[in-house]
Amino acid sequence: MAKAGKLLIVDDNRSILSAVKLLTEGIFAEVTTLPSPNSLITTIHSFAPDVVLLDMNFHAGINTGNEGIYWLREVQQKYPEIKVVLFTAYADIELAVKAMKEGAFDFVVKPWDNAKLIATLQNAYKATKEKTKKSAKPAPATENRVEMYWGESAEMKRIRKVVEHVATTDANILITGENGTGKEMMAREIHCLSARCRKTMVSIDMGAIPETLFESELFGHKKGAFTDAHTDREGKFLTASGSTLFMDEIGNLPLHLQVKMLSALQNRAVTPLGMNEAQPIDIRLISATNRDLHEAVAKGEFRQDLLFRINTIQIHIPPLRSRKEDIVPLAERFIEHYGKKYNKVGLLLQGEAAEKLMAHSWDGNIRELQNAIEKAVIMCDGDMIAPDHIELHAATRPVTETQTLEEMERQLIANTIEQCGGNLSQVAQQLDITRQTLYNKIKRYGL
Repeated sequence: MAKAGKLLIVDDNRSILSAVKLLTEGIFAEVTTLPSPNSLITTIHSFAPDVVLLDMNFHAGINTGNEGIYWLREVQQKYPEIKVVLFTAYADIELAVKAMKEGAFDFVVKPWDNAKLIATLQNAYKATKEKTKKSAKPAPATENRVEMYWGESAEMKRIRKVVEHVATTDANILITGENGTGKEMMAREIHCLSARCRKTMVSIDMGAIPETLFESELFGHKKGAFTDAHTDREGKFLTASGSTLFMDEIGNLPLHLQVKMLSALQNRAVTPLGMNEAQPIDIRLISATNRDLHEAVAKGEFRQDLLFRINTIQIHIPPLRSRKEDIVPLAERFIEHYGKKYNKVGLLLQGEAAEKLMAHSWDGNIRELQNAIEKAVIMCDGDMIAPDHIELHAATRPVTETQTLEEMERQLIANTIEQCGGNLSQVAQQLDITRQTLYNKIKRYGL
């Protein structure tokens, strides 16, 4: 019988982990283990198992099974498509019934019978596959969704409406914004809301690829196409066919490859290095950058025709300092996340600590906030995160003279006109005002 499916085993006894892994590797295509449930959710996100075999007790002297029930609920809430089989050394029928009511697929008692354990896990895998087939829109098998936090700011609410409108289309989207604003998370949200969510979104960081490897990474190559091309390589365009291709820092794409990328998007086909025949592709492109691509076009560093092709819809994510009402709620979400990761559930944020967060400029945006909160959770020994737990760095943005509201509005409109290449309809949409209001303001400010 061919091996199939992915199994994740979670148990604090390493001997048990080794024994069960050895037993199940002949059944499942992939088996991985965890000695602690603290990283269970993040491991599920990256490994995407079909079945989880979860121990019920992880601390010596505790045999209530409450830990297993707690993590079962976490998995059920975030990944309801995954089947969980609970594993315990205590044959407690009441606990088994409770676990089944909570959503466990089955319950196995230690010491286990090999044949019974394998049969239970195989049945769980079959149930997972059957549920996926019956679902009209199943969650992707290799990319479980991380919930997007939209916040309460007016601009983010407006962006959410735009995303909900365009996500179901195949329109190419350009996401702009400073580093750390959450451009990749926005891309994943769009993908998860699209009809392409059945397949994993393929990501490529253009800023992390040496220029000599760009073409091979994007379009692929055949064995022998160049020195060190020892095997065939499928490029990101072909890998993402039928799904979404997310190109981060697209402004780093060299000019000579921008022509080839434009051709690939127009012809919906790529030609790998070493091949003469084009390969058809079916992708939805989402790009992101912290550069002003219109300025790059003016400098001759980016092709205007490619810019038009990639930004059918442009979404600009505002910096965190301009949506201060979202800082504390975001911090509390990160506290909850890292509290679970570091086994410090129930941590709260002191009022003085919240004030410290609100007063900071957050040049690194959400990424900086997340990093600061993770450190704070690690350093906190009690049940409250105090100001001393939060390590912040001085602002790096240049200090400017105070502007009047009219000066700020004029600058905002001028910048948006430049970003949109003079497309006033797009400017009005981005600023959430009518075209007539925009015309009046342009006349008023002499733009």
